[in-house]
Amino acid sequence: MVFWNQLSMTKHIDVDEKQPFLSHLKELRDRMLVCVIAVGIAFVVTYYFKEKIFALLMEPFIKVMPSKSSFIFTGITEAFVTYFKISVVSALFLTLPVLLYEFWGFVSPGLYEKEKRYVFPFIFWGSLCFLAGILFCYLVIMPFLYKFFVSYSAEFIIPMPDLKSYMNLTLKMLTIFGLIFELPLIAYYLSKAGIINYRMLSSKRRYAILAIFIVSAMIVTADAAGLILVAFPLWGLYEVSIFIAKFFGKKEILNESL
Repeated sequence: MVFWNQLSMTKHIDVDEKQPFLSHLKELRDRMLVCVIAVGIAFVVTYYFKEKIFALLMEPFIKVMPSKSSFIFTGITEAFVTYFKISVVSALFLTLPVLLYEFWGFVSPGLYEKEKRYVFPFIFWGSLCFLAGILFCYLVIMPFLYKFFVSYSAEFIIPMPDLKSYMNLTLKMLTIFGLIFELPLIAYYLSKAGIINYRMLSSKRRYAILAIFIVSAMIVTADAAGLILVAFPLWGLYEVSIFIAKFFGKKEILNESL
């Protein structure tokens, strides 16, 4: 009889442990569904304006393109796939506030009540930082890089860039810079939570700089000037993150470190 009582208690505990896990999975599913619906609705809009978005993304290269140069595509479906990819990525950019809100909503149950009030600043500054990264890439990085690439053209060397390769590189760069510009925001929240502090970031500066140049080399494989143009702004963002962690970080962590 004791054995059966212990067995039933064990089963009851197992059910209680599984229940929160299943509820978390259900919440994750629901929030992912909201994200998919939001991206789907945005995709309808971005696909309708796909030609205008395409022209906007082509403009940095067209401004430096030689008169006899033109874009080509070699696959039958390449142009369609390119338009489709542009529309999907643009939809993701457009719905970023929704994606950030759903992400915050999923992790917020594990936060204190005073920490939950950061949801709207998180969405606002997260979207703003991502947009700043995209604009910096579009207005500063891309014109310089494409001008450098085209400078290798000559009378018998006419650039005929592949449409797919160009758009893949452009979308990759825009996405990477958008994510990288989130670094100060991440530093702010992690320092407020006491996970990091400015002394930690300062002590890891040499490794961070090495990682920055490695990432920059992965983005720009062309020349030293392009590498520096990408690496130095990222280095600047890291220094800004140290400044943010120092002045906005959790005071208890700072006091313990002094």
